Amino acid sequence: MVLPGGVVGRERMSCTDYYDAQAVATGWLGPEVVFGLAFEYVTPGDTLLDVGIGTGLGSLPFHKAGLRILGMDLSDEMLKGAESKGFVSELTKHDLTSLPYPYGDQSLDHVICVGVLQLFPSPEPVFREASRVLRDGGVFAFTTIERDSTGPAELTVGPEHTGSDETVTMYMHDAPMVRSLLLDRALTVQRELEFVAYMDADRKERLRARAYLAIRSPRI
Repeated sequence: MVLPGGVVGRERMSCTDYYDAQAVATGWLGPEVVFGLAFEYVTPGDTLLDVGIGTGLGSLPFHKAGLRILGMDLSDEMLKGAESKGFVSELTKHDLTSLPYPYGDQSLDHVICVGVLQLFPSPEPVFREASRVLRDGGVFAFTTIERDSTGPAELTVGPEHTGSDETVTMYMHDAPMVRSLLLDRALTVQRELEFVAYMDADRKERLRARAYLAIRSPRI
């Protein structure tokens, strides 16, 4: 998860090292699940945009498979963390809520967004931009935190999970709504998989996460 807490020795770690250590401590599987869903649809040499790249955890498996990685994030520190790993071809500082994104229409082969959409009340703006920048037949793969039909739409996450003095609101998105929004943007779901996202290093607090893989329909 993007917002777990509980790694010992944070005061001696950089923000990016702490972020990566938290992902390991909480068993965050988002990158592996997204890559597994997308693997048969990608080809070495393809371009892939990682929306909200963070330190590059989500796109690293695609780099290892031979794809050319581009990343976008608002945080200078996260961008520095991704850059330090040496596999991203191009990094862009940009607010994910500010549209349009700084990429041309139909300019990219694939787009991913891993461990990010729980920060959006609605994922529709990201879906809209993914659809615009993708070439026909391109992959859009991403994760959400699953909302139960009778459960709350949002969750307040305190310092014990954010690793700072901040309180963050996380948003859950139900699968029928996600599929409908994707179809509205000519993105057709091919695969999806539910998995567990732990909120703490002891792996006692858990949320239901879901990964999706959608294909950009041909333009008429």
